[in-house]
Amino acid sequence: MPILVTGGAGYIGSHMVLALRDRGEQVVVIDNLVTGAPWVLPPDVALRGGDVGDQRFVEGVMQEFGITEIAHFAAKIVVPESVSDPLGYYRNNTVRTRNLIESAVRCGVERFIFSSTAAVYGDVSGEPVSEDASLNPVSPYGRSKLMSEWMLEDAAKAHPMKYVALRYFNVAGADPAGRSGQSFPNATHLIKVAVQTALGQRSRMDIYGTDYPTRDGSCVRDYIHVTDLANAHVDALAYLRKGGESAVFNCGYGLGFSVLEVVEVVRKVTGVNFKAEIGPRRAGDPATIVAKSDKIRQMLGWKPAHDDLEEIVGAAFSWEKKLKARNA
Repeated sequence: MPILVTGGAGYIGSHMVLALRDRGEQVVVIDNLVTGAPWVLPPDVALRGGDVGDQRFVEGVMQEFGITEIAHFAAKIVVPESVSDPLGYYRNNTVRTRNLIESAVRCGVERFIFSSTAAVYGDVSGEPVSEDASLNPVSPYGRSKLMSEWMLEDAAKAHPMKYVALRYFNVAGADPAGRSGQSFPNATHLIKVAVQTALGQRSRMDIYGTDYPTRDGSCVRDYIHVTDLANAHVDALAYLRKGGESAVFNCGYGLGFSVLEVVEVVRKVTGVNFKAEIGPRRAGDPATIVAKSDKIRQMLGWKPAHDDLEEIVGAAFSWEKKLKARNA
C-alpha cells in the first residue's frame, strides 16, 4: 500500500518522496502548496491538495488509498516568525497535527513518522545533546513540535500505532541528482540565504549576533544534508516495519559549525566574496546546538553519506543555479 507523505511537495518532504520512490515504494502526497513545489515530484506520485488539519479531507485520502503508514512533514518552521506569531504556529503545527493523529487512529494507521526538531532542547551547552537531555524549548516553534511529540506518545500508548519522531538539526543541501532542493524563494535557511547572496539574488545577508558564548561569537549549528535526513526517515520506517517500538532519534552529524564559518565555506565554494552584515540577535535562537547521534546509528543502522559541509554547500549552490535558470 502507498505511504502518505504530508508536506511532500516541500523541501524535506519532497526528498522523502524521492527516497521512497527510489526504493520502489508507492507514495501519496498531501500538501496545501503554500510553500511546496509540485513540479519536483515524480509524475507517478499521487498529489492531493489540501490541509492536513481538515479531517474529512484527510480521512477521505486515507480511505481512497488504504493508508497504513504516514510520514508527517507539513509544518511552519521559522523560529523568529513563531515568536511574533505564536498562536499561528500552535494552530498550524500542533492543532493540525493533533487532527492528523486522530484521523490516523480512526483509519487504522499502524506506523507514523514525525518530523520534529532539535529546537525541543532549547539553549543547551556546547556538548552534543542526546535524546534523553532535558527538553526546554525557547521558541513557540520548538514548543509546538514538542507538544506534537507528546500527543504522538500518548496516542501510541492508547492505540495500536507505533511512531518514530526524528529531531532534525539544521537541514541543508539538495538532492545530488538535482531533482529537488529548497525551492521556496523566501526561505530563511542560512546556507540558502548565503548561496542566494552569492548569486546576486540578495544584495547582502545578515548575521544575527556575534556576541554568543561560542568560539567566534556567532551561533553554532549541526548541518545535515537533506538526502541523509530523508534516508533516516526511510530507515525509521524500516525499523517500525520490523516491529520496532516507538522511539525518538536525533538527526545530525555531531559536527558544529558557526554562522561565520558557514559563510566562509559558501564564499569558498561559490568563489564569491559576498557581503554579510553583522546585526543583533534574533529572538529564540540558542547559542549552540549539536547532535549526539549514536542512538540512530546503532538502532537504525543509519549511515550518513554526505556529511561534508563543502558538499552540502555545493549541492545547495547547484540547486539555486538551477532554480535561477528555471525562473529566468
